Amino acid sequence: MGNFKVISKDIKEQVISRIKNDGISVAQAASDAGVSTKSVYNWLAFGAFANPSLLEINKLKRENQFLLELIGKLTMEQEKQKKGKKAWGDYDGTNIKWEKD
Repeated sequence: MGNFKVISKDIKEQVISRIKNDGISVAQAASDAGVSTKSVYNWLAFGAFANPSLLEINKLKRENQFLLELIGKLTMEQEKQKKGKKAWGDYDGTNIKWEKD
C-alpha cells in the first residue's frame, strides 16, 4: 500500500492558489508541497464543483459579453474584406484566384 497522509485544508488552498493565481505548474506546486500531482489534480477537480461567488459570476458575464462583441466585430471585418474581393478563373472550384476590385 502507498503512503497516506492527511493534508490540511490551508495547504490545499495555498497550493491551488499558487496554481491559479501565480501560474505555477501543478508538478511544481505538488513538489513544493510534498504531495503527488494526482492529489493536486483531485483538489482542483473538487474545487471546480464549489459554487462560484457572485463577484466571479459577474466577472465572467462581463468577460463573455466582451468576447462576444469582439467576435462580432471581427466577423464584420472579415465579411467586409470578402465583399471587397472577387474571383476570376475557373469557376468549377479549381484554380480560382482572388483580386481586389
